[in-house]
Formats: sequence, C-alpha cells, structure tokens
Amino acid sequence: MTPDTICGVPAVAALFARRPDDALRLFHLAELRQAVGPWCAMLAAARKPYRLLPPEQMAKVAGTPHHGGVAVVARPRRIGLFDAAQFLKHGPSAPRLLLVLDGIGNPHNLGAIARSAAFFGAGGLLIGESAGAAMPSDAAYRTAEGGLEYLHLYRAPALPTALAALQPPFLTVASSLSPNAAPLAELARDQPIALVLGNEEHGVSAPVLSACRRRVRIAGAGPVQSLNVAQAAAVLLHALCG
Repeated sequence: MTPDTICGVPAVAALFARRPDDALRLFHLAELRQAVGPWCAMLAAARKPYRLLPPEQMAKVAGTPHHGGVAVVARPRRIGLFDAAQFLKHGPSAPRLLLVLDGIGNPHNLGAIARSAAFFGAGGLLIGESAGAAMPSDAAYRTAEGGLEYLHLYRAPALPTALAALQPPFLTVASSLSPNAAPLAELARDQPIALVLGNEEHGVSAPVLSACRRRVRIAGAGPVQSLNVAQAAAVLLHALCG
C-alpha cells in the first residue's frame, strides 16, 4: 500500500498520539524545530529519519503548499470491514451514534466530516465502498486536523446490509432534502442512531435510503436550498450528540 503524507501540526500530533509506529519519516521547516522535537526524538529512538527542509523543498515533499510546516510519511491506516455483531457486542457501552457515509466523493468533505465527528464525540465512521467514494487520504487527513485518528473507522461494500444488521437496537436515519422528511427536532433520541449522509450531488442512494427507517431534514429559513454535506454533518452531529 502507498504511504500517506500527513501534514499540519494537529494531524501529525494526532498521528503520534494514536499510532506512532506507523510514522516512517518526518520533514519540517526551521520555525517548527521546537514543536516537532518530541516527534523527532521518537523517530530517532526507532532509527527512523527526520529532516529540516527549506520551504521550496518542503512543498515538494508534502505534495502541497498547505503543509503547515510539517509532513510525516506514514503507513496507511488499515480500515477493517464492518462487523455489526462485533460492533453491537459492547452492550450499554456501545456508541450512541454511528456516522455512515454513502458516496461522499470529495476527500476534503470526508476530512471536514471526520473533524466534526471527532469534535462532537461520534462513536465511529462507517464508509460505504461505492464507486468514487473518498477514503482517508493526504487531503482528508489534512482537512480533518487529526479527527480521523480519533475515530473508529469501518468500511462496508454493501451499506444496506450493514444498516439492516444494526437494527435493532440502532435507528437508521438518512439525512434528506425531501419535504416529506421529518424536521430534525422531531427525531426521537431514545435509542442509538446510525446517521447516513449521502453524495454531494445526488444525496443518499436509493438502496441505502430504503434500508433506513427514518428520514430527517435540517430546516432552513433562507433562500438557499441546502448546506454543504460537511456543514450539514456538523449541524446534525451537534443536535444528536448533545
């Protein structure tokens, strides 16, 4: 598997906090010498390289000018297949909210959603492996600001099957723009929720929508029809994780 390049202080800090052994080498600018010192010490102890670079070389190594002064080449995180029985095995200690992504194609949206999910304390992120679906990548890690490292990540080749296996005890809920969808405020919070967010252009796919027991919408008061999916995720997570 091709290594990831994880950029920015928050994302790199999360990497070293959660899976330091996956860090292979580090590059940084002179002004971050003190901030990266503990990470360089960890790499030195493991006999792995780190290097100070000038700005022009840093952008080349990071693959982006938006590197935040530090970049780590790391082993890709392994994302296991979702096993509903194992997920539900935790009983009362199981997460109360599982975020499900159906066809999210933009890696920046994936990263922004992961950042919000980690901030609000979602129990995990389940990504449907449909054609064009974004998976954790350099861009997603950079946008997530460390959020991807603090989430349990799962993948499923068939989301309808995975959602069906969660019921009960989970209530499967699709975010929708349909006027027939219930306002978010009317959604009961008396059981754990699997919240499904759909593709940026087409929304939740028909097979996945059919597997959901409820549809909810975010009520707006202005002339714009909808929110970006990452913005919608933040609104929904704030409401459901409170």
